[in-house]
Amino acid sequence: MPRTMVGIHATGSPDKPWQTGIFKAPVYGHVWLGTLNLDGDAQADLSVHGGPHKAINAYPSEHYPYWKQTLHLPDMPYGAFGENFTTSGLLEDEVCIGDVFHAGEALVQVSQPRQPCWKIERRWEIQDFGARMKQTGKTGWYFRVLREGYVEAGNTLVLTGRSFPQWTVATAYAIMRNRRTDATAARELARCPALSPRWQENLIAATPG
Repeated sequence: MPRTMVGIHATGSPDKPWQTGIFKAPVYGHVWLGTLNLDGDAQADLSVHGGPHKAINAYPSEHYPYWKQTLHLPDMPYGAFGENFTTSGLLEDEVCIGDVFHAGEALVQVSQPRQPCWKIERRWEIQDFGARMKQTGKTGWYFRVLREGYVEAGNTLVLTGRSFPQWTVATAYAIMRNRRTDATAARELARCPALSPRWQENLIAATPG
């Protein structure tokens, strides 16, 4: 759940508090996955986080060795990126916008790539952490929930539908980053009906005409 941080993790002045839900801890056993959150999880700033198209944040476990080595952070447990699902066997250049997966009793769909914000930098006290995630493309992605149900650690994400194989998470993220210089690609991606509405709006807003 969101918490107020002060002191070592504070933003700007050490006396200035800030709120975040980025600190995650492992949960074992059945957990209810609703349309907005896992039971016991919430977001601090609903203007940019959360909502039905950002119900679940997923991050590949395969990226952890890279970050541990690059950032010299030996103690980096799963959940370090604020993700709800730490996945195995799924990467940004393989998962596509609109992919539908069974997860325990639930049914989830990839809605958009993650765009790292400043809170990952505050969490780890590394000023350019977000920029590094963006440069490497190791961003993770979001799921919307098509069917609620119980999930638990160790569940297999089973792909049950893929309607837009041309729009991998990696491709979509690259297009968003270059949307002002490649208007054609931005407009094409914006027409993907499985893409979150906010991403569609941002892509269209960046393209003249």
